[in-house]
Amino acid sequence: MSGPSCPAAHVVHDRSWAGELRDAVLCGVLLFGALVLLDLAFVGLTAVRIFWWAGLSVLLWVVLTPPRVSVEDGELEVRGLVTRHRACTDRLVAVWMAEGVTQRLVLVDTTGSRLELDPRILAANPLLWHRLEQGARRSLESGTLRCGMPVLERLGRRIDGEVSRGIVEASGLD
Repeated sequence: MSGPSCPAAHVVHDRSWAGELRDAVLCGVLLFGALVLLDLAFVGLTAVRIFWWAGLSVLLWVVLTPPRVSVEDGELEVRGLVTRHRACTDRLVAVWMAEGVTQRLVLVDTTGSRLELDPRILAANPLLWHRLEQGARRSLESGTLRCGMPVLERLGRRIDGEVSRGIVEASGLD
């Protein structure tokens, strides 16, 4: 799903995405290696079994691959392996926290574009959070954001607390 095109600017990416992608690939490779070694030791390896073990390993990699989150002035993008969702943060209409197994922050803009992302990504990347918050404030000022600012304020307090704790711990003042 592709959303509106917003003005281009300096792009900020999720800093932990590359490491998480590397971990997902490593898990897939390790699973493949372990399955092949076990099969070779106990049953006898065949081409068909190598194919099945490779498929299972690729499936694990697909499941573990994190979405790539980036933000430009006015636009937030969440890109999965086959999906791409965008929302203009300076034209938000609604924001809410979807509860479930994991919390998801849901953003909807004036064009109907909708995206979901894990709020932990924003907590781990203060620059992403800052850009989203700026855009939401512009939406509030322009009158398009009708519901959800309290959700963003609670999330902001949580992120600020985590960043503050990290600074205190890093400086050794705890």
